[in-house]
Amino acid sequence: MAESARDGILGILRGAARDRDEAAARAAVAERVKGHPRNLVPARGQDAGAKAVDRFIQMATASAATVEVVPNGARVPHAVADYLSAHNLPSRVRVGPDADLSALPWDRRPTLEVLYGPAAPDDLVSVTPALAAVAETGTLMTRSGPGHPTTLNFLPNTHIVVLPVERVVGSYEDAWDMLRAGFTEAAEFPRTVNFITGPSRTADIEQTPQLHAHGPGRLHILLVGDATAPQG
Repeated sequence: MAESARDGILGILRGAARDRDEAAARAAVAERVKGHPRNLVPARGQDAGAKAVDRFIQMATASAATVEVVPNGARVPHAVADYLSAHNLPSRVRVGPDADLSALPWDRRPTLEVLYGPAAPDDLVSVTPALAAVAETGTLMTRSGPGHPTTLNFLPNTHIVVLPVERVVGSYEDAWDMLRAGFTEAAEFPRTVNFITGPSRTADIEQTPQLHAHGPGRLHILLVGDATAPQG
């Protein structure tokens, strides 16, 4: 009897999928993305430029992340290697095959072993980009995709994020606007968007905060560029 009910439900779903107007569905999604209204933004999410960068650093640090500002991409490999050394971590990192990260001069730190692709169970450190940083709460916005394996955000114990300062925005609404502006077709949108605020933690057991609960125990953010310059 249960099997018959199951078959009936699956039959309804198959029929709905078969009768769906794919072109109309895609057009509806594109229109929704294009005309999506902005929600209310609190006062602390209305910062822009250098003020937004300052607030992001303040909020991210308050959430137990660490933030370092480097002047340009050429300094990123050095900053990564120095961070690993300071925390007595192995000099091997798993890097998302993102075009901007792949173009960095990793060979300038020859002792640093750089592997590309999704995280493996034995990877202790990952280096990823982020789509945006939200100053309102010190939160990173990441997206999935071929160059952005989601496992890199959660599997290794240490997560290092490389982010240009111009991608620091005031509010969540600004971050969603940035996401929408980066994709012209609905089919190009990422399947997954994650918001990351500080390292993984929980207080489920006796209300005692514990880091590295369901993901990385360390989150280190490298902001690339002039954090004091107006962003436009």
